[in-house]
Amino acid sequence: MSDPVLMETLGALVPKGVRVLDLGCGNGAMLEWLRIHRNCSGYGVEIDDANVLACVQRGVNVLQLNLEEGLAMFGDQSFDVVLQIDTLQHLRNAQTMLRETARVGRIGIVAFPNFAHWPNRLSVLRGRMPVTKRLPYEWYDTPNIRVGTYADFEVLAERNGLRILDAFGLQNGRKIRFMPNLCASTAVFKFERG
Repeated sequence: MSDPVLMETLGALVPKGVRVLDLGCGNGAMLEWLRIHRNCSGYGVEIDDANVLACVQRGVNVLQLNLEEGLAMFGDQSFDVVLQIDTLQHLRNAQTMLRETARVGRIGIVAFPNFAHWPNRLSVLRGRMPVTKRLPYEWYDTPNIRVGTYADFEVLAERNGLRILDAFGLQNGRKIRFMPNLCASTAVFKFERG
């Protein structure tokens, strides 16, 4: 993640000085931002070799692991906050990883592309899968193995005994609290075990 507005918005959800685990941390930019601006420490988990190297170059602690294999190496509530920023849609075991996020961290924060955003709905109505700034791939070459909506996540959280502490959409760097399922390209949730 390299969007400074997105990092600042999501970073504001993380209390100062806490231990953070960033699942699918990419190049480590978010963890670096949290270290500099929120005095946080912690680890990133990433599978891609180039991203692991980028994390090391940033001075970010990173573990090269496949999230599909779970988080058994971490004890219950090992971290204050566990992040999944643009990770859930890439996982086959998304529900399991969501439960693991709640187990390993006191607080979980997820952000993902909201498939119910109105331009996406319009594309589907026209008979085509959407290609947008937030979903920039054609259906046949996307790294996303699933799509979800803001409303879908609310149901998933309830089914898994999670208590939502804060939820909003993001659109063009602005928080959307009125009709986020329709009006926001990104869904953001902060939660804890219920």
